[in-house]
Amino acid sequence: MFRDALYLARMDAAHLLRRRETIVWTFVMPIVFFYFIGTITRGSFASAKDNLEVSVPADAGFLADRLVDRLGRQYNVIRAQGAPARRRLSIPAGFTDSVLAGKPMKIRFDRTGEDMTADYDRVRLYRAVYTMLADLIVVSGENTKVSKEAFEKLALEPRTLTLSVQSAGKRLEIPTGFEQSVPGTMVMFTLLVLFTAGAVTLTMERNQGILRRLASSPMSRGAVVLGKWGARMSLGVIQIAFAMIAGTVLFHVRWGPNLPMVVLVLLAYGSLAAVLGMLLGNFGRTEGQVIGMGVIASNVLAGLGGCWWPIEITPLWTQRLALAFPTGWTMDALHKLMNFGASPVSVLPHLCVMVVAAVSAGYVVARTFRFQ
Repeated sequence: MFRDALYLARMDAAHLLRRRETIVWTFVMPIVFFYFIGTITRGSFASAKDNLEVSVPADAGFLADRLVDRLGRQYNVIRAQGAPARRRLSIPAGFTDSVLAGKPMKIRFDRTGEDMTADYDRVRLYRAVYTMLADLIVVSGENTKVSKEAFEKLALEPRTLTLSVQSAGKRLEIPTGFEQSVPGTMVMFTLLVLFTAGAVTLTMERNQGILRRLASSPMSRGAVVLGKWGARMSLGVIQIAFAMIAGTVLFHVRWGPNLPMVVLVLLAYGSLAAVLGMLLGNFGRTEGQVIGMGVIASNVLAGLGGCWWPIEITPLWTQRLALAFPTGWTMDALHKLMNFGASPVSVLPHLCVMVVAAVSAGYVVARTFRFQ
């Protein structure tokens, strides 16, 4: 039986890899998505301060220095050097004199791009400006001359409201950029390819009578099912290996100190995805139906499982929901091993759940496999 299954897996895998759609979605599109998603999300969830270039005229006065000091709590402030900058704040000339005279002033902010941090920039800038304005109102209301010394005196006064900060444990650095896009896209495209190419070929072989001819051969049902799974598992392994090599060489992704466990988790995920793809192809009636269901299911599972963005930035209920799906199990395990410094033992539950799910789904496929 195993000899027959190995022969069938080898021939089936070669047939799958000759399909143009499989080649494109296995070797070409993942690279495109690695770069696209990794580039637009780079630094979006990072904890480091963003650079802000500030242009301050010589006659801007002490209020401009006060504003720059407030901005320094939100940004890494850099004095303007004339070169193009992603974020630039321009304080107008005569800023302090105009504000103290009651003349409205406009502070100009320019940025390159309109990504997910644009709204955060507005919040940080408004916070700095209105906090400085609040200080000005307090100083002005004390019937003292508004000066640099008055602001310094205000800063030294004890606060009536204080914030107590204590450590709640080890800080988790949420992956961003290519550290998130490469593993996430790899998990998504493995599912997508095995849900489409892996499932639709099974439907095509059934509709064309190929599976009926296999049923009339000396091969047992177990050998046919195992061979079909082996072909799809081989495709998943090739896709995962290619994605890991490309991520390392092209995008400098670090797979962490526990690479053997990372590989083991991905192999368990690939085996489960191969079985689920066979389930879809086993029960699908037409090629269009299987492709449509495969594309929708893989995208929904990818979105809910944290393949498109770090699931850690979402509400707690969505993080719990992600653990109901194989994509969520895999991404949670990868984040723990690659980014959060967890030990291999911490992902053993993920590994066991995927193995049990793959064996259970494989049993269902073996019992219900349709030759016609």
